[in-house]
Amino acid sequence: MRTEPFSRDDLTHDDFLGGAVRLWQPKDGYRAGLDPVLLAASIPAKSEEAVLELGCGGGAALACLGARVVGLSCKGVEMQPAYADLAQRNLDDNGLIGTVYCADLSNLPAAVKSERFDHVIANPPYFEDFRAVAPRLEDRAVSRSGALPLAKWVSVASKRLKPGGVATFIQRADRLPELMSAFVTSLGALELWPIHPRTHRAARLVLLRGRKERRAAFVSHPPLVLHRGESHERDGDSYTDVVTKVLRTPQSLPFPDQFRRQTQHG
Repeated sequence: MRTEPFSRDDLTHDDFLGGAVRLWQPKDGYRAGLDPVLLAASIPAKSEEAVLELGCGGGAALACLGARVVGLSCKGVEMQPAYADLAQRNLDDNGLIGTVYCADLSNLPAAVKSERFDHVIANPPYFEDFRAVAPRLEDRAVSRSGALPLAKWVSVASKRLKPGGVATFIQRADRLPELMSAFVTSLGALELWPIHPRTHRAARLVLLRGRKERRAAFVSHPPLVLHRGESHERDGDSYTDVVTKVLRTPQSLPFPDQFRRQTQHG
């Protein structure tokens, strides 16, 4: 648990979305990678809507989403004080409308509990405490493994949504059964988007979306493939064109909605 604020010497200032977003990140500790960028790009938010991120870390997903959707109202909840402060700084320095609260999911602040959101997003710790291999730094360990089950994360998300509001989570593929079970309990119109590192490799991550008080047939979309080719063949990145655009610009990454429409009307 990181409680002391980061000093300037503790941080790097990094470009995201081709420089459209600049984020302060710890040199040692949790550093945002591909996952929060993909999550942010997948959210179908519109100007003047409100979004809440549970466990926002240093604010990478909120900042990337806010940079893409002008006029979006952003709130974040982060249990580690140093990261909550860092997330607020990142929102402020990027000129975004938002407030980050230092709080645990089990004890949300009144300002969050009194509001209903159009979107709730989350990138929960990928490992349960008993399964995690603890990294060297404790603050990074907190971001990688958590005591709260995924069912708690989803329950909190559902309670904070407006009717018809959308919850979107990114998670390891091997925890999909647990995540799906939690979504089915409190959300409807579920959509799964597997994320494969390459065409012929198994999914390592998934995006899962559900809507509050909505009913529709479950849809499993064709996979999002991150890299070209069947293996790494040369230096430099090998991202597919669609992923490259998402990483280099404030580009949306919409779920393949045509499959939902075919299911509903076909």
